[in-house]
Amino acid sequence: MLTFEQKLDVLQSYPQLQRKNVSLGRVNFHFEESTVEKKIVAFHIHPNGNGFVYAGLLDEYETDDKGFVNIRDYSEEQLRTLLDATMKAMSSQPKPVNEVVETNTPSVIPFSSGSSAGGQWMNDEGHTLILKYEDDMWCLYAGNNLDMAFESRREADDYLREEGFKPSAKA
Repeated sequence: MLTFEQKLDVLQSYPQLQRKNVSLGRVNFHFEESTVEKKIVAFHIHPNGNGFVYAGLLDEYETDDKGFVNIRDYSEEQLRTLLDATMKAMSSQPKPVNEVVETNTPSVIPFSSGSSAGGQWMNDEGHTLILKYEDDMWCLYAGNNLDMAFESRREADDYLREEGFKPSAKA
């Protein structure tokens, strides 16, 4: 398993990737030369060693519902193989004309505490995130910066709890 710094070194060795720092010390890498709508190649590379790389265009990888593979336990060789294949696929795909995606997931799922308004979330280190429902999405903000967007309240709630956040009394 590569450390956070080693993963960053591998990702930064690709000049076509642009580093974007996000909240809580996490880092994303964007591939602006992508010919598909997706631009994020590496998502939430975290100091704890966790992180994700987009593999939604590759048949040989098992991905989550958004097309990402968890790279927590990847070696440098495995990570480079995945990055090379992903960027090649993202460079050779034609741009979609009008893609329609249907989902059975309701856009609003009531929150377990009875609140469906979102609100302020805080972790044990004092970091604060704000969850708001905007444009049919649950948007998670770190200060004024959009950190993530979720299709459902449950997805946002699960993510925040996995990251160690709890609803704050200051909503």
